[in-house]
Amino acid sequence: MLLLQPPFDFFPGEYRVKRVTSAWELAACRRLRQAVFCAEQGIFLADDGDAADARAISIAAVACMLGIADRVVGTVRIHQLEPGLWQGSRLAVEPDFRGVAWIGSELIRHAVGSARALGCARFIAKVQERNAPLFRRLHWRDLGETVLHGRAHRNMEADLAAYALRSAPEVALYPGLRAVA
Repeated sequence: MLLLQPPFDFFPGEYRVKRVTSAWELAACRRLRQAVFCAEQGIFLADDGDAADARAISIAAVACMLGIADRVVGTVRIHQLEPGLWQGSRLAVEPDFRGVAWIGSELIRHAVGSARALGCARFIAKVQERNAPLFRRLHWRDLGETVLHGRAHRNMEADLAAYALRSAPEVALYPGLRAVA
């Protein structure tokens, strides 16, 4: 798919937070994860993929141009560890889109809400220390410190009562407005 970049700074008026359904979205999510966790943060050498990828549901924040999906600007993945117990991981947002339209927060909401719709009774994550305040604001409990890939992380658990079920695979997000299913 050939995507042309406009000759000016463009900030989309619409984003879609959705379960990944196409090959280009999944490839873009993997490229973004590699850019964030390998190139930017140096947590992994060349690839952050692991066994969870085979069973995970990838979720993407897609910037739209004129209502058409243009590019993946954020991602997270979720998977079931055992019946009722779900885990989120690999939350990543492009640097230019961090803080735009609540992308990171909305990815978290969609991850937990989607897992709830799939039978989640408990949702956990290992969160980088620097991101723990965001999760606390989003109604996550801190279960203590852990070290993962040589970095300080927090074991955290979502308060499921704070998250609406998201059975719809996609929500639209408009800067300045709340998410719309």
